[in-house]
Amino acid sequence: MADVYQTIEKSAFAEFKDRGSKFFAFIYPIQTVENFKEQLQQLKKEHPKAVHHCFAYRLGLDGNNFRVSDDGEPSGSAGRPILGQIDSKQLTNIAVIVVRYFGGTLLGVPGLINAYKTATVMALQLVPIVEKAIEIVYELQFDYTKMNEVMIVCKQFGCTVIGQEQQLFCLLRIGIPKARLDEVLFKLRDLHTVDLKLVK
Repeated sequence: MADVYQTIEKSAFAEFKDRGSKFFAFIYPIQTVENFKEQLQQLKKEHPKAVHHCFAYRLGLDGNNFRVSDDGEPSGSAGRPILGQIDSKQLTNIAVIVVRYFGGTLLGVPGLINAYKTATVMALQLVPIVEKAIEIVYELQFDYTKMNEVMIVCKQFGCTVIGQEQQLFCLLRIGIPKARLDEVLFKLRDLHTVDLKLVK
């Protein structure tokens, strides 16, 4: 298993034309299926006259969380070619939605595959690909007097603070880079009064 994954942090848009049909490819960084659904709803509002809103997205690191849709195009002519481009760059936490306006000429399945693929390629060229550390999520509970020491460890090892609550104790949810996990846990346990719990 790798310690890093590749994704994008910006949205982008590209347009491809073929025999009168227009293909608008929109790329978004996403964290959840809900993020994706919001973007799709938004595009359907912005492009109500488009005949198809085809898409593919991939989430997470196990390779099993993805979805493709041909949205009325012939089976396998839209969603799969879009996903193929996402996978050729080994990206995750990304969605691509291609909005098609029909131009009056049928493109046939090979023409459609080419159009959806090309629109996706063009949009992907516009966004920088970023490498991020795979993170293991832990919940930390500690007395707030330890906050400073805990935050120093988090900063030192590039941990992501996901959530934080303060009651009698501080409850902190952090993502620890997988490659540095042992060091971080060692440092945090070294503070003695910090309770660590792995979040499934």
